[in-house]
Amino acid sequence: MPAQVLIVLFAVIAAIVLFQLYNVLGKRVGRQPQEDAKTPALPSGETPQAPRPALDSITMQAISGLRARDPAFDAVKFLDGSRQAYETIVRGYASGDRAALKPLLAPAVMESFEHGIAAREVRGETEQVEFLHPPRADLESATVEGDRAIAKVRFLAEIRSNIVPPEGEATPGAPSEPRIEERRTAEHWTFERTLGATDPNWVLARVEPANA
Repeated sequence: MPAQVLIVLFAVIAAIVLFQLYNVLGKRVGRQPQEDAKTPALPSGETPQAPRPALDSITMQAISGLRARDPAFDAVKFLDGSRQAYETIVRGYASGDRAALKPLLAPAVMESFEHGIAAREVRGETEQVEFLHPPRADLESATVEGDRAIAKVRFLAEIRSNIVPPEGEATPGAPSEPRIEERRTAEHWTFERTLGATDPNWVLARVEPANA
């Protein structure tokens, strides 16, 4: 076969191979720089919204007790609301915002939070918190006892606290400066509401430690 024909044949084969490689590797995968440039920045202080969760069969079984009494219960919407309540309550407790906390907490929990807020006020400290990532919320159970709907959610969060001591006061061996603490939290929060009540809102009735 003449050399010129071989060269043309190899060129055709190379073109086919390159075309196939482009089909496999040339497609964009993941986020591209230009896509990041188009993503609007969140206002300062706002936490990015976590994606709406998909409920698996285990979760659906865990909430069957409540759905039997309240077929309109929307687990995904409840998780969205509970995550917002979680962030509001954590921020409200840190800042001592009793007005924001009161409608979201059962009386016993409000009393416990009140003690913590009052103790911090006596020390003269102030605190601000920031969520480093959207908190994760998993609905572990939802059932009914009497006329009370009860839902337990496990929250996982990474939080940064900025704690400011009283002005002009220093701890032994350290200047009076704000201290920043970062921590991971894992807690079970139990929410309750009364079935058939005119107020459809849930309140936080119990807080317990959970496994991370």
